[in-house]
Parts: sequence; structure tokens; C-alpha cells
Amino acid sequence: GAEAAQAAMGGSGSVLPRDPLSEYQELTFLSKQEILLAYKRFSELLPKEERENACSVRVPKSQILTLPELRANPFQHRICRVFSTSDAGDDSMSFEDFLDMLSVFSESATLDIKSHYAFCIFDFDGDGTLDRKDLEKLVNCLTGEGEESRLNNAEMEQLIRNILEESDIDKDGTINLSEFQHVISRCPDFASSFKIVL
Repeated sequence: GAEAAQAAMGGSGSVLPRDPLSEYQELTFLSKQEILLAYKRFSELLPKEERENACSVRVPKSQILTLPELRANPFQHRICRVFSTSDAGDDSMSFEDFLDMLSVFSESATLDIKSHYAFCIFDFDGDGTLDRKDLEKLVNCLTGEGEESRLNNAEMEQLIRNILEESDIDKDGTINLSEFQHVISRCPDFASSFKIVL
């Protein structure tokens, strides 16, 4: 009951009201316990005086990036950009943004949902397709920015050609969402190499 939820949340002041809780459950792939834990984690990213109103304040991107899930993720900045609903364009997150992100990361999320968000994350310029520039950035993120790990031009060219050959079904030189999802559903190995959300 309420007491158990209260205890789980570590005392008063950080308990989600019951109605939003069931609503969040319907809108995400998270269980009640996972939502309560997410609320606790989100509140802890806020200064003490703001924790009471965790449902109505935004956490700055700098704080979101301290989360263990994102700390070592090569796509951390893109993830903040894609899940943030901030009008200011500062990639800050509301509690609902945070829940959306955790929901997509969760094991219960469907491959369709995961691949949809992965596509948005890889679409660096936000134009709805993965073109050569996006693919180049994607490869650089995966291989790291260090001189010794970066691919030279010829290797990069070859890799992008391979990716397009594998994925670009209509041969227009870019990968659209349905082509991306097709590749991911067909090649579990390809999917698992994108540990970011898949």
C-alpha cells in the first residue's frame, strides 16, 4: 500500500501520487517499482530544495550525464538531445523525459521502439535519414575520437559503403527508418553492436 511505497521511496517528500504512477505505467515499459526507483534517482539529481517538486522541475544536461547509464555512452549528448523536450534547446530533462529514456533503455521495450530511438539518436542532423555524414559521425562515436583508434579515409569510405550496401534498399544513398528497422530485425548481431539503447 501507500506505506510500502513511502518506505520504498525513503520517507516523505519523494512519493509519487498514485494517479500519475498508474498513468506512467501505461505509458512506459516500466513496472511500478522501476518508476518509483526512477523518481528517487531523478530527485537525487536535483538540489535538496527542489526535490519536493521533482515532477515539475527540469534537471540540467550536466546532471543527466552523471548517470552511470550515460557516463560511458559514446552517444550521451545525442541521447539527451533526443529525449529532452526542453523548449530552450538546452537538453535538460523533465521527470517524464527521464522516464521515457529509461523506458526505451529497459529490457521490456520492444525492438521496434528501441530501433526507432536508435535511428533518431544516429540521425545527427535530424533530417529523417542517415546519410554519409551521419554514418561518419556514428562510426567516429563508436570507434572513439583517439588518433590511434580513428579510421583513415579509405577505411571509413569502405565501411560506409558496406553499411549502405547492407541497408540502403532503395539505393538512394541514405538509410531511412524502415530500412534501418529492417536491417536490425534481420541481423541480431548488428543490433547487439549498438548497445546504446538496443
